[in-house]
Amino acid sequence: MTDNFQAEYLEETARRFRQQKQLAEAAMAQLEDEELFRTPDQESNSVAVIVKHMSGNLRSRFTGFLTADGEKPDRQRDQEFVIGPDTPREQVMGWWEEGWGCLFAALDALRPEDLGRPVFIRGERHSVLQALQRQLTHHAHHAGQIVFLARHWKAAQWKPLSIPRGQSAAFTARKRGQHKHRE
Repeated sequence: MTDNFQAEYLEETARRFRQQKQLAEAAMAQLEDEELFRTPDQESNSVAVIVKHMSGNLRSRFTGFLTADGEKPDRQRDQEFVIGPDTPREQVMGWWEEGWGCLFAALDALRPEDLGRPVFIRGERHSVLQALQRQLTHHAHHAGQIVFLARHWKAAQWKPLSIPRGQSAAFTARKRGQHKHRE
């Protein structure tokens, strides 16, 4: 890997994490408070529970990212899946921002030459690059769950977050037209 490639990888990773965060936030913004806490059944998680879990995971993995095991001794993972009925939306969103803040602070501190450094998660050795990929896929999975639940709860009131159904051809034509103007 060249330094340029490594720097580009770090920039792209941060960009992709930001996209996942923004996608989930756009979905959550469409939900009423009650919908944020609703579950499809007793064995499923609500959007609020998914947020609590993501936050706990991000805080644990990215606090002391290069120097401490990514599974912190004070993390209570099982409690991330329990949420009280009186938990305010503001608290849920506070957890959200705290977790993502830990991630972005760690990403901002990384240098291209750090990608090959070892980090540990539950005692298992990873390179920084591997640990970032692991987290990106994990959080993309949960962002997708948030979008799915929000879309399900909103049904006909859902506002699409990407290309609306039936408009792919027009979108592609617009994109191609924009690229021709840049050439």
